[in-house]
Amino acid sequence: MCGIAGELRFDGRPADAEVVRSMLPCLESRGPDGEGLFARDAVAFGHRRLKIIDLSDAGRQPMTDDELGLTLVFNGCIYNYQQLRDELQGYGYRFFSTSDTEVIIKAYHRWGADCVRRFLGMFAFAILEHDSGTVTLARDRLGIKPMYLAEAPGRLRFASTLPALLAAGDVDTSLDKVALQHYMTFHSVVPAPRTIVTGVRKLPPATVRVIKADGTSTERVYWEADFTRNRDLSAEQWTYEVGQKLRVAVERRMVADVPVGVLLSGGLDSSLIVALLAEQGQRGLTTFSIGFEAAAGETGDEFAYSDLIAKQFDTEHHQIRIGRDRFLPAVTRTVSAMSEPMVSHDCVAFNLLSEDVSQHVKVVQSGQGADEIFAGYSWYPPLATVPRDGAVTAYAAEFFDRDFAALGRQLSPEWMLATDESQAFVERNFGRPGATTSVDAALRLDSQVMLVDDPVKRVDNMTMAWGLEARVPFLDHELVELAAACPDALKLASGGKGVLKDAARGVVPDEVIDRTKGYFPVPAIRHLEGPMLDMVRDALFAPAARTRGLFRPEYVDALLADPNTPRTTLGANQLWQLALLEMWLQDKGI
Repeated sequence: MCGIAGELRFDGRPADAEVVRSMLPCLESRGPDGEGLFARDAVAFGHRRLKIIDLSDAGRQPMTDDELGLTLVFNGCIYNYQQLRDELQGYGYRFFSTSDTEVIIKAYHRWGADCVRRFLGMFAFAILEHDSGTVTLARDRLGIKPMYLAEAPGRLRFASTLPALLAAGDVDTSLDKVALQHYMTFHSVVPAPRTIVTGVRKLPPATVRVIKADGTSTERVYWEADFTRNRDLSAEQWTYEVGQKLRVAVERRMVADVPVGVLLSGGLDSSLIVALLAEQGQRGLTTFSIGFEAAAGETGDEFAYSDLIAKQFDTEHHQIRIGRDRFLPAVTRTVSAMSEPMVSHDCVAFNLLSEDVSQHVKVVQSGQGADEIFAGYSWYPPLATVPRDGAVTAYAAEFFDRDFAALGRQLSPEWMLATDESQAFVERNFGRPGATTSVDAALRLDSQVMLVDDPVKRVDNMTMAWGLEARVPFLDHELVELAAACPDALKLASGGKGVLKDAARGVVPDEVIDRTKGYFPVPAIRHLEGPMLDMVRDALFAPAARTRGLFRPEYVDALLADPNTPRTTLGANQLWQLALLEMWLQDKGI
């Protein structure tokens, strides 16, 4: 797990290594264990290293194989690298390290850009062919690892974070109006390739982009889960298959040359990870839970459940209690750590949790993704009885933060678009072949877009802010494929995630399986008051915010007069959504 950056030139000029070097300080927290720079003609790569596999200098990056004429920068982890290494050695390849980085180089030489199909893991990488000058960019199937792009005539830059590209300069920092509408409508998610900044785009998940030395490029999607009923299994067989795939996924993610812990919220997903690791013989597992002070009558922790799991499976458990003295400074720090504005209050929780966890371990497993692949959210059951031709309308009614008419009353006229781009985006996605039920259509979209640019990005940004690598077994692509093929009824059963709950029976205590769905409770953001409300007000009335004029003044005034009543469709605080965007833009100097 690391931070990567680079510049490619197509105008006959050499790449500017100093520009690449200028991006690396922004990536230091992602890779606190070392820095590297490579420059050759029209290509320069930079790297910040977090030592997880092959802790020696042989694993440093950028990694060059002079014999094969390839140089690589890579962020992520290839869980099956040892098996691939053995296979490649059978083809005669010689290795100078024990790293998964070198396995990518040899795999690329053997199989070309199609090597990505053989990787089990999370990754974003750039690899240069010395002879041809071709650079290949690739991102893992579920977009767990990020890659941001800034293109200009004769030049392309890439980095693991958007702020790193801003640090390099010469970026169009005007706001993308379509992205703004998505932020306000699509649960604060901006689908790839857009970002809120016009001059920065992101490589979509499961995508390979091959760029020739003259700047011409091709881009292709190499994987997609198939939402069709292509397996004839009984309910019992589905339960067994899900359990077995998850066991494999959890075991794969223990590959490391350092200890691996677990973020234990006390919910089903993280509890099941702990239980399966214990079942596989892991002893002395380190687990971590976080809790906050209550506010407005809302509890701020779920320690009762996490303590139950820690006791049952005899983990070395750390209960992290966050008081008001730590909370407020963490909000500013969390906003600064965001590659893009992310409204979820879970971000603050993950940032604080990661700060403490990083003092004990460098790698953790986490339960993100289960709700998106096993239909655990509230908007899926209402779609079960909706005909496929009514899916878009029903999905928008359940998921969108506000409809287009309401948006027109809230955004300033100069920022409004003439058409509902968020609705059109969903229509295009739902209109693609496959996903024959409304639930399938929603799950397909959510797993490709919302999952990537909300919970997955949230975990990546906040853990990497503290040099902590997070692994997400529920996003093992083989498990995702199985879940996609599973009948809707089995996923929707038992209030959601039914087939997963059945797979957990006898492994996890029933009290955890049958509990009401939980979340990372952060009451101080859900209920804005005191210093938090002051911070919000300051952001919305700052000179930069007034100059930008994103929102109608009467809308802002109404929210500040009643800061905790107006909610989005899914119950998020509308005032926080506005303030978070302004706080992020101001933090980045945009």
